[in-house]
Amino acid sequence: MEKSLKSMATNYGLYLGATLALITVIAYAVNLDLYTQIWFGLCILALIIVFGIVSVVNSKKANNGFLSFKNAFTSYFITVLVGLVISAVVSIIIFNIIDPEAAAQLQEKVINSQLERLQAYNVPVEVIDETMEKMEAQGNMFSIGNALQSLAFQLIGFSVVGLIVAAVMKKNNPDEV
Repeated sequence: MEKSLKSMATNYGLYLGATLALITVIAYAVNLDLYTQIWFGLCILALIIVFGIVSVVNSKKANNGFLSFKNAFTSYFITVLVGLVISAVVSIIIFNIIDPEAAAQLQEKVINSQLERLQAYNVPVEVIDETMEKMEAQGNMFSIGNALQSLAFQLIGFSVVGLIVAAVMKKNNPDEV
């Protein structure tokens, strides 16, 4: 069971990674402004969570409707980890090797959209200035260091969701007490 759980989760992670990579390539090719849209980010967030949940559901089905909390979380986490790593690698390749100029353009677009949002919410000028300085000082948001840091924070956030999913989906087998 353990091997099939990990292989199933890895497969779903590969599907997730391929989907995220495809979205990244399409957004890059079609319009960099997509990266600045809140709805775009929320759709990607939902997609990642859905793939994690589908992985847990199918792991549970493969185990005759039973799945421990640990195995539920493992299934979710492996799926999300594999998918996010693939997505991060594709982003690093596109924005550092293939088209570094796009990374600079995108960073400028992100800074401008953030400025517009802060102004729309009537955030004090001092806070806006401080935020803009931090964003500009960050450097290339697609550098390997920034990508790894982002990956770590994403894994932490998605792990919290994974813990909730595992708690909801767990069902211990009474025969294995």
